[in-house]
Amino acid sequence: MENAVEIKDLTKKYKDFTLDVSAVIPKGFSTALIGANGAGKTTLIDILCGVSARTSGDAVYFGSMTDTDDDGLRNRIGYCSSANFFPLDWKLKTVAECMAIGFDNFDRARFAELCAKWKLGSPDEKKQKNMMKMSDGNRMRAALAAVLARDTDLLVLDEPASSLDPLARDQLCEMFREYLTERDGERSILFSTHNIADMEFATDYAIFMANGRVIEQGFVEDLKEKYILVHGDAEDGNRAKPLMMSYSANSTSYEGIALTENSANLEAVGAITERPTLQQLSVGILRKAEEDAGK
Repeated sequence: MENAVEIKDLTKKYKDFTLDVSAVIPKGFSTALIGANGAGKTTLIDILCGVSARTSGDAVYFGSMTDTDDDGLRNRIGYCSSANFFPLDWKLKTVAECMAIGFDNFDRARFAELCAKWKLGSPDEKKQKNMMKMSDGNRMRAALAAVLARDTDLLVLDEPASSLDPLARDQLCEMFREYLTERDGERSILFSTHNIADMEFATDYAIFMANGRVIEQGFVEDLKEKYILVHGDAEDGNRAKPLMMSYSANSTSYEGIALTENSANLEAVGAITERPTLQQLSVGILRKAEEDAGK
């Protein structure tokens, strides 16, 4: 399998935090970088896009490219941060003009089409709001429209759905699929999130992070085969708990995840086992990492 990016022992050291990551971003798929706030997702994305310098390690893009200062590589990557991506005094017209200057693969007509689809107005209108007067959601829509209007091979998006309403998140998932299918497996996406529920449809591959490390990664369908969702009556919880990776309980029931290989033993103590959703899998894997960090 080809990879869009291979991350090898990539580190970034701060006074009270160290990022240390090895992972792959598979070519032709949408990869979700999943973790709690402070897990290191934004730090990793900023390094991959040349916004921050790494302390050590390597990232290889498209099989051979390594220099994020290379204009050829920058032109192939569409990056969008979760913070204010454009200056707050810019209008859509300014965004279009500057993107056209900065990238020769920016399609102004496509940008206008996306702005209209997301009801942002037209970059050609005389009267326009600046970013300051837009809602957080509309500022993110404008940034996404600008990035998606470029002809790129890899999208790298930091928390793109965090400020979007449910309908806009659904539209974003559709745009992800359109982006991937337009080149028949030649394009890839990496996006970060701490809440995967609304983006599961857009996720093929998942990388779970905690405390600056990758704690699990793989294709979603493979992970759903590796792990099971476990739940049952509270009175049976103590017998099931030793066989589970994560566990939470209340006065009437318990729930968590376990390795599929423990299915028979769990069912023998009265547990119900099911195929997890990606959201349930995320909660279980991240809860286990949190518990391990607290030991």
